[in-house]
Amino acid sequence: MKIIMFSAQPYDKVFFDRYNVDIGIEIEYLETHLGPHIVNVVDNAIGVCVFVNDKLTADVIATLAQKGVKIIALRCAGFNNVDLDAAKRYGIRVCRVPAYSPEAVAEHAVAMLLTLNRKTHKAYNRVREQNFSLTGLLGFNLHQKTVGVIGTGKIGRAFCKIMLGFGCRVIAYDLFEDAQLIELGVNYTTQEELMRQSDIISLHCPLTADNHYLINKDTLALMKDGVTLINTSRGGLVCTADIIEALKQHKVGHLGIDVYEQEEKLFFRNLSEDIIEDDTIQRLMSFPNVLVTAHQAFFTDEALSQIAQITLGSIASLIKGEEPEDSAAVLV
Repeated sequence: MKIIMFSAQPYDKVFFDRYNVDIGIEIEYLETHLGPHIVNVVDNAIGVCVFVNDKLTADVIATLAQKGVKIIALRCAGFNNVDLDAAKRYGIRVCRVPAYSPEAVAEHAVAMLLTLNRKTHKAYNRVREQNFSLTGLLGFNLHQKTVGVIGTGKIGRAFCKIMLGFGCRVIAYDLFEDAQLIELGVNYTTQEELMRQSDIISLHCPLTADNHYLINKDTLALMKDGVTLINTSRGGLVCTADIIEALKQHKVGHLGIDVYEQEEKLFFRNLSEDIIEDDTIQRLMSFPNVLVTAHQAFFTDEALSQIAQITLGSIASLIKGEEPEDSAAVLV
């Protein structure tokens, strides 16, 4: 049984080959992302394995069904890029990795926050040039700051615990409140009140039709002047045009993004010798108080190991006609 993996990077092959030894699934690795332009290359495969920037529209899924594909395996938690209704209509099973080292993403969000606040990236470059001046490197204490967390699933929960350790006041918004976090001292509130009270806001929610452009000119207007915003979830949660205006007006004091709404044209590629035609990302990167990383929050040894193990296990179960052990892994 063959699986075709799209958006495959060298590290994907390392980890999937490592944990596939005992399972024995045939895997064909393709660097290109899956979309209408390439779907016809799928041949003699029971399934496809995809990542965050692959586009599984209804038309793509229809073509996959015609080619005999029975499984779509997402090696990530989010599934906003898959038309689940179409998959169900064509009888294709869809699975994902509902949780993989949530600490990896939470810790990266904290790393972005600390880097922006204490300007360690700038200090590093200065010292290498023998510039030991502290001018322009002033930060602020995280201790006693109000941190707003939108989305308290496994990643959001891990982030909350870290910020509590810094001595922050942590408030949160989620459709489902976490009793354990409440016991630890996290206070749940409305989304609007969180926007108003927070010195720092970190996004840890999935992208849905209801929260697309959650951060926009109206929600930004509710926030404190100089607010710090961190997004390690999905690019579509933030309206980039509105955030640029907020940066220009000094409404947003610091912005850290590991995701970007047009990232499929940029991230996971070496474009150092190319001219980037995306003026929006170039404008974002021109701000001295903006930090962009290329969707690397998940990128730890532990997370990649879990992604490979869970994905391969789910595929093996579905091939046998069985359900994966983790029911949350199955979407359709």
